[in-house]
Amino acid sequence: LKGTTAAGEIHLNHFVPLSLPMMFPFQIPRALLQERDKRARWHGIPILLQKLYESSHPNSDLSQTHGVVKELASLLSMEAMTFVTEDRKTAQESTFPNTYTFDLFGGVDLLVEILMRPTVSMQKKKPKLSDDLVKDCLSVLYNCCICTEGVTKSLASRNDFVLFLFTLMTNKKTFLQTATLIEDILGVRKEMIQLEEIPNLSSLVQSFDQQQLANFCRILSVTISEPDLGHDDKHTLLAKNIQQKKNPIPSCAELNQVTLLNIPGFIERLCKLATRKVSEATGASSFLQELEDWYTWLDNALVLDALMQMATEDADHSSTESSDESTLATSPLRHRLPQSMKIVHEIMYKVEVLYVLCVLLMGRQRSQVHKMLAEFRLIPGLNNLFDKLIWRRHTTSHILHRENQSCDCSPEISFKIQFLRLLQSFSDHHENKYLLLNNQELNELSAICVKASIPEVEALANTDRSLVCDGKKGLLTRLLTVMKKEPPDSSFRFWQARAVESFLRGATSYADQVFLLKRGLLEHILFCIIDSGCKSRDVLQSYFDLLGELMKFNIDAFKRFNRYVNTDEKFQIFLNQINSSLVDSNMLVRCIVLSLDRFESQTEDIKVVEVLSKCCLLSYMSHVENRLSFLFRLINIINVQTLTQENVSCLNTSLVVLMLARRRGKLSFYLNALREKEYTERYPGCLLNNFHHLLRFWQRHYLNKDKDSSCLENSSCISFNYWKETVSVLLIKDRTSPCAIASYIDEVYMDLDRDFLED
Repeated sequence: LKGTTAAGEIHLNHFVPLSLPMMFPFQIPRALLQERDKRARWHGIPILLQKLYESSHPNSDLSQTHGVVKELASLLSMEAMTFVTEDRKTAQESTFPNTYTFDLFGGVDLLVEILMRPTVSMQKKKPKLSDDLVKDCLSVLYNCCICTEGVTKSLASRNDFVLFLFTLMTNKKTFLQTATLIEDILGVRKEMIQLEEIPNLSSLVQSFDQQQLANFCRILSVTISEPDLGHDDKHTLLAKNIQQKKNPIPSCAELNQVTLLNIPGFIERLCKLATRKVSEATGASSFLQELEDWYTWLDNALVLDALMQMATEDADHSSTESSDESTLATSPLRHRLPQSMKIVHEIMYKVEVLYVLCVLLMGRQRSQVHKMLAEFRLIPGLNNLFDKLIWRRHTTSHILHRENQSCDCSPEISFKIQFLRLLQSFSDHHENKYLLLNNQELNELSAICVKASIPEVEALANTDRSLVCDGKKGLLTRLLTVMKKEPPDSSFRFWQARAVESFLRGATSYADQVFLLKRGLLEHILFCIIDSGCKSRDVLQSYFDLLGELMKFNIDAFKRFNRYVNTDEKFQIFLNQINSSLVDSNMLVRCIVLSLDRFESQTEDIKVVEVLSKCCLLSYMSHVENRLSFLFRLINIINVQTLTQENVSCLNTSLVVLMLARRRGKLSFYLNALREKEYTERYPGCLLNNFHHLLRFWQRHYLNKDKDSSCLENSSCISFNYWKETVSVLLIKDRTSPCAIASYIDEVYMDLDRDFLED
């Protein structure tokens, strides 16, 4: 044995086992192991593994095997607890020597072999492992995964073992330990598991009680989400387009979504889980501070379930009992737990369920999912939970999480964010958005249409009123109420604004805008942008986008804007906020340009003429030099290599400006102004070459994306054909054309043919 110090301590990282690590300790004489054990500080682990090997052969007494496993578990469990309480720091062998020694001497492989023996045994009478033995084996494997680097990846590479673990989930007594281990393993797998390969998946899921199904959603979240690319340069649209050509269509995640949707009753059960109530008792607030401390180490719902399981292990539950609201209310042992613990327990379940529903809503089967969520009354159910659970109290400590960020904050914060993300996905460009209202609010929309002498939009007229929200307020109105109470830089403002904006997105609806204007939304947004001192760029971006959707083509909104922004100082602050980051504010700029163009064609309307003459915002944008300034900067802040889903809107806003100019026969004037700006700034050709490259990419990106093209058409009220025509006109190679970009670049500076896909 090499690598020992003078004191007899072993440097484990210098110790290289034989090529068959699982057999290694069993080929060494026990006397030698005992001699070295104390000096190397192995704590008897190799000798215990020898005993485990000897006691676990076919036809052996597995009760003796279980005794050895329990001894090993006691040696490893404290290290695992230390690792969890230390906020899951990077595993180091020297920090967790017991788990490292266990793995080094083949313990992990031996436990896998013991667990899988019944499935590979050739004997007529298959060996049966007790539930307690299986649980302890799984717990030891999980401890090794979290404490010793490489164990999880090693297990993840064994597809047979991963699929075998799912078969253990049929046993309720081993479910928690199995689910915990599967979650860790799937999190590090290079290739996503295909759900259809899991034996009897449909019957497995249908056998779960509600508590198990909620925990199973943690596992599902890894299997239905597209993998995060991880690096900023990988998130560029150019990189994504290249990657999409390489990857199969549909992807594994999309296939897994279809597999889940084909399981009978799956979506209905998720809706029931998401909307079930929790019995609330008085005095729960006294435990809240204690819960905040628990959050630091209760890192997932499965650990919390283990505590709940310990509290109920003496109870005689039937095998068919589910952990629904009635069970919570009737179980005497569960009443011994703090009521706040029950609430957090339920919240953590709902986070997982809402995440799965949200991913399915954004997938290719969106229409099918939408139909089911409406049928099973998800939105009315969430509306009934809003005051008592979802937004039951103000949460002060939270940070902003964007779409692709993982969340490590408290359960209540995660729950609120996931709820808002679900609302955003549910409302976005879908007629079911009106389910967020109640019957009285739907009548109000109809009355707005009558007063304005305009027809109801088809989606409003076709809304099934038996599926809308109950009570005095719909979910959208409740959301607006809490939104106004949030602190200026609250991260919830970002998600709240996104959820409300999604209600307005799509074809512009005057009635929807007026409904929100009557509730003071425009004034609230302007207060946040101008007067609140908000510094968060993400929150400001979400408010700019919402303001754009709220004001677009709505003369009343511009009149209200002018009433609020009633001094030069306020208007200058507003402009400074817009100009400080055009990537964040360009959607609002697009709204103003589009609205101005429409209003200028409605000069027979006295009301429009009055607002045009008085509104400082419209007056500012009516000056061509201001529009050109925006156009120049919009083109200048992006290029093909840096285009992302976040900033591609800058390219589309610049196109809107030029399309409107083309309609009025002024496209050549704008192109010449860009050329003059280049020479003024002393880099001729740079801006127009860049714009030419951007438009070539635009063609490749949008002409094959139906969803994106329809979004462009709906948001601008400009037909997509006109978008395509304008781009084609700008890209004409004929340098005699007054509307071709090439005509405005001197030949010496021309760089139009470079293939950006090869850069």
